[in-house]
Amino acid sequence: MTAPPRWLTILGIGEDGVEGLAPAARGALAGAAIVYGGARHLALAAPLITGAARPWPRPLGAALPGLLAARPSPVTVLASGNPFWFGIGAALARHVPMAELRCLPAPSAFALACARLGWPLAEVAALSLCGRDVATLIPHLHPNARLLVLSADAATPAAVAALLCARGFGASSLHLLEALGGRRERMRTLAATDWLPADIDPLNLLGIELAAAADALVVPLGSGLADEMFVHDGQLTKQEVRAITLAALAPRQGEMLWDVGAGSGSVGVEWLLRHPANAAVAIERHPARAARAAANAAALGVPRLRIIEGAAPAALAGLPVPDAVFLGGGAEQPEVLAAAWAALRPGGRMVANAVTIQTEQVLLAARQRHGGTLRRISLERLDALGALHAFRPAMTVTQWAATKR
Repeated sequence: MTAPPRWLTILGIGEDGVEGLAPAARGALAGAAIVYGGARHLALAAPLITGAARPWPRPLGAALPGLLAARPSPVTVLASGNPFWFGIGAALARHVPMAELRCLPAPSAFALACARLGWPLAEVAALSLCGRDVATLIPHLHPNARLLVLSADAATPAAVAALLCARGFGASSLHLLEALGGRRERMRTLAATDWLPADIDPLNLLGIELAAAADALVVPLGSGLADEMFVHDGQLTKQEVRAITLAALAPRQGEMLWDVGAGSGSVGVEWLLRHPANAAVAIERHPARAARAAANAAALGVPRLRIIEGAAPAALAGLPVPDAVFLGGGAEQPEVLAAAWAALRPGGRMVANAVTIQTEQVLLAARQRHGGTLRRISLERLDALGALHAFRPAMTVTQWAATKR
């Protein structure tokens, strides 16, 4: 069987333009019937383009039908640096088999930044704010850490500096690296509290050496964030119970959680903090609580928490299939548990917490039907008792956890 031709080339090009291209990359440009790219990339590659040069439309996806229709004519797509690192490579690979595609990367902006700063790339968090909220940096703000942050435009450094100052990292050093790899390359270093220059190049990357004040707002790496880190009206899975609940939910990379009766959204937020590829939907029927859950997610650096305002089980219809379900509210209704269990994929986990006898009875019935484990969680916290102190018990939580077979 004849192998399909590799008609599509994804070509990384740097700010040094065609001068920095290897012979294979030069040949891909010169031999392409069509060359797609941004205006800047097309200008950099112009000396070698002999076919039709097509700038990306807005939205970029509108170009996909025409690009695919060109098969098997040779097509080259231009990208910055490494097209498979926050680039267009992965998007195109979803539509074109790898047997028909080749990628010729150039050094990424992250690699160039490390070469200028003398930082080991393996020990640095490489992040992008292109199309992403600046709040996504929050989980990475830890004392003495180093970040490389790809900016969306010239305004991004100011937004990053403002975030650092607001969270107690104003003493951090910002290395502003502009137009890396080209004739306009420039590097300037300043503190997050300094006035930023007015002539920042839109093509820039930040190297950040984090320095934290004693009262800096740091999101810990472990499960069970302090209750004070969430805005709530009392509808909150408390810290110790939340840590046990997350352990029972057992998050894995790339999985989807339903947080049903989300309240403040604390369980969904912590699920998302476990890995950037994780997804979560918070279902909450009270508008004010749903708004608090969204605000908590943004404040803790996971604005991707999806909020569904509505009551289960009706609000569960049409949602992505869950890998795990937490019933923090609504578990007293057998129909809610039944609908969530039916939606759960085989091998998925469900955890439900109860503090009332009525909900406990529902969980006992669920264990008889589906198996799993039951545990009771009792906690006591030191509290004032007049001029003295005593341990005050919290309400006992009954927790059911089961894996769908």
